[in-house]
Parts: sequence; C-alpha cells; structure tokens
Amino acid sequence: MLIFAVTAAVADGARAAAGAAPDEAWVIYHKVFKGSVPEFAEIKIARTGQCTFDIRQLNEDADPKSFAVSDKLREKIFALAGDLHEFRNVDLDVHRKIANLGEKTFRYQSGAEVHEAKFNYTTNPSASQLYDIFEGLTRQQDHVVTLQRRMRYDRLGIPAALVDLDGDLGHKVIPEPDALLPVLDQIAEDPKVVDIARSKARAIAARIRGAK
Repeated sequence: MLIFAVTAAVADGARAAAGAAPDEAWVIYHKVFKGSVPEFAEIKIARTGQCTFDIRQLNEDADPKSFAVSDKLREKIFALAGDLHEFRNVDLDVHRKIANLGEKTFRYQSGAEVHEAKFNYTTNPSASQLYDIFEGLTRQQDHVVTLQRRMRYDRLGIPAALVDLDGDLGHKVIPEPDALLPVLDQIAEDPKVVDIARSKARAIAARIRGAK
C-alpha cells in the first residue's frame, strides 16, 4: 500500500494541469486496468464545482473534459474523503490473493497538501462507497461520450449503446442520470436516427425525468 505526500513543486504542477486555483481542494479518482475497455479513467472533483473526466485506452492521448456534478454529490464525495482522513496514512487494500481488478487510486489535493491511497480491492465501507460513486461517474460519462460518438459516426450502433445504458440505469449504477438527458433528447429528435433508437432514447429520457 502506497500512501505519500509529494512536494509543493509537484503539487503545483498537478494543480496547473487540472486548472485549479492555488488553494483549491480536489478529490481525484484514477484507475488503470490494462486490457479492459476503457483501460484508463480519471475523475477530478473540485470542492467549488470544477470537475473533469478523462476516459480512454492507454495508447490514446490524454483528453480531459469538463462536466457538471451536483452540489449534493460533491459534498458526499468530500464527506467520504473526510471519513478516510483525506487518504492520509490509510491502508485500503485487503492484502489478499484475489484477481487483478485494476489499480485504483484515491487522491486528496489542497494547496501543497497531497495524499493518496492505492488499492486493488477494498472492504472499507467509506472507500467502497466512494469507489462506487467514482465508478458510476466513469460509466455515466462513458455513456455520454459513446452516444455522442455514435451520433456522429455510427448511427446504426446507437440502439446497442442505449441497451447498455438502460442496463446500468436499471442497476442504479449511474449517480446522476440527468447528465444523460441532453444526448438522449438529441437522439430522440434526430430524423436521421433509426426509429427504434429514437423511441428507446425517448423512453429512457421519460423514465429519468419521471424518477425525479
């Protein structure tokens, strides 16, 4: 288990890369799982609202994009990080012989203060909740990107992507389904998209709106 604080110079570089203010506080989730799709995911959540995601294969260039996370969910993320002492001197891994599930890293960053904890699998309740939130945000934004890409390059692939999304919604792994409404509405209103996909997008969007 590796937990450490880096120097102020390294922290300044990380803040600059994320576009953070010098005293901004961040909770960051980083996952690398070679051979999976995606192989790399990084979600950065700023206490004041600036959030980015970068989801891709390892051989692709970094391409972080901004996205919105509600105040309620940001507060939950920072509260769970607080329960874990902002990852300071905390060991999250089970240290048992289990399958490789990808290297996960939680990082807390505020000014020159940086702490992180790495794990393959954890049974810590707060860490498990935080992991579920970040994995859910990864799935959520991956669905957004996939649907946008298929709208542009592969309209016939939209129905299959919507089935995958519907499954995640049914299993309640998407933290903030409202984030999917813009792309779902775009699909539903596009006459160039096959009717089955338009109908499916319309039904999913109606269900999301009805669940509020």
